[in-house]
Amino acid sequence: MSLNVKKGDNVVILAGKDKGRTGKIVSVNTSAGRVVVDGANEITKHVKARSANQQSRIEKKSGTIDASNVMILCPACNKATRVANKVEGGKKIRVCQKCGAALDVKAEKNDKKEKKTKTAAAESTGTSAKKTRKSKKTEEAQA
Repeated sequence: MSLNVKKGDNVVILAGKDKGRTGKIVSVNTSAGRVVVDGANEITKHVKARSANQQSRIEKKSGTIDASNVMILCPACNKATRVANKVEGGKKIRVCQKCGAALDVKAEKNDKKEKKTKTAAAESTGTSAKKTRKSKKTEEAQA
């Protein structure tokens, strides 16, 4: 099963006790189709002491949510949106269906790098060959 969300995405929860809450995805279980959203679906786990010097405790941690119950938040339009896939420059990137902005942070960084290298290449019109100096020994031998 292919999931449209990845670790680090900001999502809004569509169903359950945390409906309407937004958070960042901490982990994704692709085989089960479940995600862990930071601060959502809090569960309490009672941990029993394993030895005499350990102490029993109550831990609060985030439980899993089915991936169908979360929807990605577009960073550009700040709305919950479905994910569209688009091929740009031979690479498949995730795109917001509402505004068309790229959802992948890596894709945006690569676009900025490509623009910088293109402008730098256009500005440099001189030779790009490395200049070398002759050592004193080779100069004396030639003279």
